[in-house]
Amino acid sequence: MKIAMIASEAVPFAKTGGLADVLGTLTTALERLGHEITLIVPAYRSVLRSEFHGRELPLAISAPLGDRQERASLLHSTIGRAVSVYLIRGDAYFDREHLYGPPAGDYPDNAERFTFFCRAALEVLRAYPVDLVHAHDWQSALAVVFLKTQAERYPEIAAAKTMFTIHNMGFQGLFPQSDWQLLNLAPDYFTPQFLEFYGKINFLKGGLIFADKLTTVSPTYAQEIMTPEQGFGLEGVVRQRAADLVGILNGVDYDEWNPWTDPYLEQHHGENNLTIKRNCKKHLRQMFNLPDVSRTPVLAMISRLTPQKGLDLVESAFDRLMERQLQFILLGSGDQRYGDFFRAAAERFPERVAVRIGFDELLAHRIEAGADLFLMPSLYEPCGLNQMYSLKYGTIPIVRAVGGLKDTVQDYDPSAQSGTGFVFESYDPQALLSAIDRGLAAYHDKPAWSALRGRAMAMDFSWDRSAAAYSNLYQQLWQ
Repeated sequence: MKIAMIASEAVPFAKTGGLADVLGTLTTALERLGHEITLIVPAYRSVLRSEFHGRELPLAISAPLGDRQERASLLHSTIGRAVSVYLIRGDAYFDREHLYGPPAGDYPDNAERFTFFCRAALEVLRAYPVDLVHAHDWQSALAVVFLKTQAERYPEIAAAKTMFTIHNMGFQGLFPQSDWQLLNLAPDYFTPQFLEFYGKINFLKGGLIFADKLTTVSPTYAQEIMTPEQGFGLEGVVRQRAADLVGILNGVDYDEWNPWTDPYLEQHHGENNLTIKRNCKKHLRQMFNLPDVSRTPVLAMISRLTPQKGLDLVESAFDRLMERQLQFILLGSGDQRYGDFFRAAAERFPERVAVRIGFDELLAHRIEAGADLFLMPSLYEPCGLNQMYSLKYGTIPIVRAVGGLKDTVQDYDPSAQSGTGFVFESYDPQALLSAIDRGLAAYHDKPAWSALRGRAMAMDFSWDRSAAAYSNLYQQLWQ
């Protein structure tokens, strides 16, 4: 089947988060199953300056935007064996330092930027038709809307089936009504039944309403987004489409995240060679200038510094956390108030706490390899990837029972000698500390800890299973 993926980012071309990882690996996994995959992404400045920008094609793109036509050129590259990647080059929109906006906020013309991107993506598909269009998150949702409401504009792909994947319901693409003229849609579609949302345009809502099939990135999250707590105002729309919604867990690229082969590690290890993991822990402490204290576990976080990630819980519990015998390492970037808090904590506890604000790929891999416990106390978590990385590296996750965290980490039961991590339910500092205490108790029980690590490292969340689930949905749409 010919399938087009439309997304605002994908590894190795551009990345701000997990969406890019998913697109970079799902496409190649689907190719291995025999599908003919096309990937369409913007040609951002970071792409143009990289080795991945590919070659320019002779196809000139002209896309309607309000009362004018906007033009773009098209670059072509490949990933996997033969996944065609089309990069839409519109420098007025994408030749910028950031993908969506500077740290202080979004670009004010994001409605225009991604309306243009969706129109241009459909123009690409007129030249290279497919059987199915699969759009991801709010930035590409309008591609589904335009195809379904204005099929006469796109006769080459008018019969194509559509799928829309929600990677994070918290980001919806909300814009003022004054931007409606950019979309070239009839006024009838700016109503509560369609794209209007409390007086604003909601791009994500359009994808939810018009796609033939909906997916999200874990089975539990598929249920959660039907609730007021996780639906962000669109839970009613999701409930109306419940029969068409499927939760498919994201996978892990074990070519990149594997302690046996990880190129970022000085030494490699597996479940039968955990002595090397102790060496990784020693090296990690050296990198962060922490003393190598025996029988003291390292608890780590790699996270965007946002409220979604449960950092309010960590902040509330931190002084009590420091009463435990452990060291804490954090790598992340985001809201300044969290960065300031953790930097201050590192100054208060210089031999117990180490913080690196920013992102560093090498450090991320070294933390996964060297830490004993990995903390993800998220307020909500559509899927999460780090808990799955941690399992493979024998770094035991402590997670809140939400979204993909609940689907991938089995709570430890010492009496049954089962489980792969420590799970807590309540969004409460004491619940967090209780889960950490259970993790510390297991750490000091050497036989139990060794068995726990073995079970964790044996878990398999490869993309092959996830890609097969997507492939089955594609086939269902054409039955």
